[in-house]
Amino acid sequence: MIDKSFNPQEVEERLYKSWEESGAFKAGAGAKPGADSFSIVIPPPNVTGSLHMGHALNNTLQDVLTRFERLRGKDVLWQPGTDHAGIATQMVVERNIAQQGGPTRREMGRDKFVELVWDWKEESGGTITRQLRRLGASCDWSRERFTMDDGLSAAVRKVFVALHKKDLIYRDKRLVNWDPKFLTAISDLEVVNKEVQGSMWHFRYPLTDGSGHITVATTRPETMLGDSGVAVHPDDERYKALIGKTVTLPLVGREIPIVADSYADPEQGSGAVKITPAHDFNDFEVGKRCGLAQINILDEHANLNDEVPEAYRGMERFAARKKIIEDIDALGLLEKVEDHTLMVPYGDRSDVVIEPYLTDQWYVDAPTLAKPALESVEQERTRFVPKNWEKTYFEWMRNIQPWCVSRQLWWGHQIPAWYGPDGTVFVEETEDKANAAAEAHYGKSVELAQDEDVLDTWFSSALWPFSTLGWPEQTDELKRYYPTSVLVTGFDIIFFWVARMMMQGLEFTGEEPFADIYVHALVRDKNGQKMSKSKGNVVDPLELIGQYGADALRFTLAAMAAQGRDIKLDESRIEGYRNFGTKLWNAARFCEMNEAFPVAGFDPAAATQPVNRWIAGEVARTEQTIREALETYKFDEAAGGLYRFIWNIYCDWYLEFIKPLLNSDDEAAKTETKAMAAWVLDQILVMLHPFSPFITEELWQRIGEQAGGRDTMLILADWPSYTHAADEAADSEMAMVIELINEIRSVRSEMNVPAGAKVPLLVKGLSDDDWVAVQRHDALISRMARLNDIASTTEDAPKGAIQTVAAGASLFLPVADVMDLGAEQARLAKEIDKLSGLIARIDGKLNNEKFIAKAPEHVVALERAKKVELEENAARLKDALARLEDVT
Repeated sequence: MIDKSFNPQEVEERLYKSWEESGAFKAGAGAKPGADSFSIVIPPPNVTGSLHMGHALNNTLQDVLTRFERLRGKDVLWQPGTDHAGIATQMVVERNIAQQGGPTRREMGRDKFVELVWDWKEESGGTITRQLRRLGASCDWSRERFTMDDGLSAAVRKVFVALHKKDLIYRDKRLVNWDPKFLTAISDLEVVNKEVQGSMWHFRYPLTDGSGHITVATTRPETMLGDSGVAVHPDDERYKALIGKTVTLPLVGREIPIVADSYADPEQGSGAVKITPAHDFNDFEVGKRCGLAQINILDEHANLNDEVPEAYRGMERFAARKKIIEDIDALGLLEKVEDHTLMVPYGDRSDVVIEPYLTDQWYVDAPTLAKPALESVEQERTRFVPKNWEKTYFEWMRNIQPWCVSRQLWWGHQIPAWYGPDGTVFVEETEDKANAAAEAHYGKSVELAQDEDVLDTWFSSALWPFSTLGWPEQTDELKRYYPTSVLVTGFDIIFFWVARMMMQGLEFTGEEPFADIYVHALVRDKNGQKMSKSKGNVVDPLELIGQYGADALRFTLAAMAAQGRDIKLDESRIEGYRNFGTKLWNAARFCEMNEAFPVAGFDPAAATQPVNRWIAGEVARTEQTIREALETYKFDEAAGGLYRFIWNIYCDWYLEFIKPLLNSDDEAAKTETKAMAAWVLDQILVMLHPFSPFITEELWQRIGEQAGGRDTMLILADWPSYTHAADEAADSEMAMVIELINEIRSVRSEMNVPAGAKVPLLVKGLSDDDWVAVQRHDALISRMARLNDIASTTEDAPKGAIQTVAAGASLFLPVADVMDLGAEQARLAKEIDKLSGLIARIDGKLNNEKFIAKAPEHVVALERAKKVELEENAARLKDALARLEDVT
């Protein structure tokens, strides 16, 4: 028996456990013989992570596809796993040790520290995978991988060595984003640019020949100690005569050249730019083009080193800045200081200013690897959805720089490179192979030291689509599920992850790692603001699941996942979709109360009643809508089609239409209708299951118990396939009935006819066939439109009757006997005046330039939306008033 209401908290954990224990999530579960494969790899969340709204959206969409294709009988694998998250995990463990009063990692040594990180991972690293289960993610957890497990670590070493042997990995001295707190290079993704109110200092650099000076401007005065040149634009007439001359660098005394380079912008500042190749990414490139020295003036803590004058050595960078400004001013070389707004890079975890830092690191030759990855998308072997993200991909890939893959951390894949006594490097997969290579090189055994750095987390993640399937071994899973079918990801990691998976996949398997890349948008708050802790607008998906259930959250996210449009998440929408689930639950209870249970062998094409032939056709149309939408990643259209069919067509219309049949004495019609109602409900449960798995599975099993049991759980049932065609006559007849009822209800509401009052209906001009249909459904129309009689007429509208048009006929509703028409006219006029006042008040705000300038964008948008709504309401009331004036 179906309970009075659906209780997600009681159902979700029980059902998820039964799915997982039954093996329903495992690769190939429910697959038909000879079925095509469908595979998808989860973007591995950080092992330190907790579920946020981005995860909720991303994994909901993946699960919708996974459950859909599993129902279609494909051989499905959704590959789960987590990322070791080098810097994030190391930071968590170091903080925990410090809070317990323990030694620093350097005091305890590398081996002991790494052992503690593994202990933490085993104890606390499964949080996010447990949370994904609460969302309903149907991953094959039996195949769960970790980017530092033995198999993936072996794949990482093999790839590193192979790339090195092809000169696609090399060691070089280049600029990196350096975190002076964590003492490591970090990726661009780990850098947060913050807007800061700072200053622009203008310094005079004296020409060495004593003929004058050239003015340069900087926001980082401390870097001037590392200047090795001044650049001017080659076409800047002011400086053409100075190109090739030198200036004497103040405070240092170093003679540096004035060079010509198009990087200098004649319209910016003085048009002359100080060049510090070792401490600015743009300057580094200018320095390479112009042959300027790379002078590193900072140590790893961002303190000034011995390359600067003695007065500044050992100083903290910002203290040095202050002293340098004072000293330049004392020399009379500070021309002016201007207030300046600039973007300053901070480490996303350390929250300290990041320094461009010249250091020896390992690099991947990304420009070479990018070429085939570019061609794959250009030639549409891999497809971006929405297509516009191709432009972003192309822009990044065509301007790609060497990829710094070394990190000065202890947690991660230690670089498989060993150094001999003279610094010769041996890159091999194992220490034994490195020793053998060294012995062959030196002619004797020598002691080797392994590189202490670890690889960038994205290096192992780039191998994820094939390493998780057993590569480099040619496993059955690799042959079956690679290339994968689709990648579902956010736009923010197209470069950091997607592009690198494309490069490594093509390099090591010869195939693109996925056919499609579906890029979803951002989940914002209800006002369209980006969620952040500082704004206090972060929405916790677990709290929403606890309050509304996983199905409501999942359906909301899918229904709002329009391609290329960010999601404005309003809790009222989640509440609304929970009510949608309640509507379905009550529909199932209605069927149960009327003994409408599934009938084995039921053929919807054999139905005789128009209403049953009509609903069978609607089911087939809905299935086509859902299937085609999901095949093209239009999740919002699929969810919208389901919502309209379930709420509007099945619940609001069909179940109401069949009540007279269920209560009639026609046993054949009653039996057919019960079977059809149950059959349609089963189709709904199957089609809705990918979006709302818990409520659909629960109803499937409860209904099945009363029908003698099911052959399978819903998760492994068959997606519907129909042979019956829509019945055009039934469609036309029921559409006409719906149009009549809708129009009468609309007019009654608009004219404020008392809800309980029954009025007659006079119909003029309806075709003979439609009039026969109206007579056939007389009781139904009368009950749903609150009528006490339906008659045909050839006369014009009688006095006191409201007139409207539907189904090509004129409809007259005599209402003078059930309402005071004069009082209603007065009410409408008063309401129209009230709305006009509200509209005028909003116009006052929107026409106020100060309001538009100062109010947040979402507040202005809200006011405009309110105005549109008020104007629509006023127009409806004016139409009603005009209609009443015609009646009286």
